[in-house]
Formats: sequence, C-alpha cells, structure tokens
Amino acid sequence: MAETWNKKEREKKKRQNKKEKAEKKAERKENAKSGQSLDDMMAYIDENGNLSSVPPDPRKKVTVKLEDIEIGVPKHEPINPEDLIRTGVITHFNHEKGYGFIKDLESQESVFVHINSLKEPVNESNKVTFEVEMGPKGANAINVQLVK
Repeated sequence: MAETWNKKEREKKKRQNKKEKAEKKAERKENAKSGQSLDDMMAYIDENGNLSSVPPDPRKKVTVKLEDIEIGVPKHEPINPEDLIRTGVITHFNHEKGYGFIKDLESQESVFVHINSLKEPVNESNKVTFEVEMGPKGANAINVQLVK
C-alpha cells in the first residue's frame, strides 16, 4: 500500500512539532533556577492588597477582635419610637378630594397625607407631627396631629 503525499506531509509536521517541543523543554531546564531558597519563593500581600516580595511592616499590623466581625445580617437594635415621629408643615391640602402634602422640616421632602390619617382637621401652613409609612407609591404620613 503506497503512502499518499498528504500523509507524508502530516507525519513530517508531527516530527517537526515533537522536535520543537523537545527543544523548548531542554531550554526551560537549562534556564530554570534550581535550588531557590524558601525566602526567594515567598510572596507577601501589602496593606493595599498588592503582591510584594518584601514582608509587611509589623508596626502597621491591625488587630481585629472576633466579636467585631459580622457575617450576614447585622444585629438589630430596637428603634426608639420618638425617632419615628417627625414634624412638618402642611404645604397643600385639598379638603374636597381628601388629600394633601406635608413638607418634613428635617429632610425637606414632601410626604403624601390622606384625610383618613388625620386625627383632627388641618389647614395649609399648619405645623403638624406625623409618622412616615412606606406605601405602594411612596412615603405616606400617618397619625397626623396639630402641634399645639
């Protein structure tokens, strides 16, 4: 059975690739640094997270207490009810439609108020205290009372 020209070319390429691979392997062995000490092979991470060949300065060491590490949800601290009560001024109130807006004096944001959330009747520019509740369309004022 006679070999075709294509088959001879493929075998020739295979031999050439094997020869090149063996030469590269021999070159790597010659240039390899054998017998490096452990200190030469060590790598350190500096305070910025970069690899370095110099060990970190022990004076810059930061100690972290085990109790300070929080994994997951942080501990829930009880909310003071007085922090939820805000004060504001009624900027607009439509008695016919039964809604209006309160401008929070602390954050200067406008909060929607419905007539059902009022404890007593109010007018525009009245100073009131209220609590904020998040509704489907945003912040709503509830438990609205006039400041006396």
